[in-house]
Amino acid sequence: MDVLYFAWLRERIGVPRERVETSAATVRDLVAELAARDDWHAAAFADLTAVRCAVDQELVDLDAALTDAREVAFFPPMTGG
Repeated sequence: MDVLYFAWLRERIGVPRERVETSAATVRDLVAELAARDDWHAAAFADLTAVRCAVDQELVDLDAALTDAREVAFFPPMTGG
């Protein structure tokens, strides 16, 4: 699956996207796998309250299933004005 990173997550990890092979059942499981990869991923996912996610371009929570997901995107919370 493709994993996309936006804003400061992209800056901390150092890439805008990567293709990963995973057996993660949920977004939370995927985050745990990614955070275990290296210090950059661990830093990006250190505070999950500051991370939002989308699976196949639909906003979801961290417990959303990844069944047949093709893309997961991570980004900071949006603010508006």
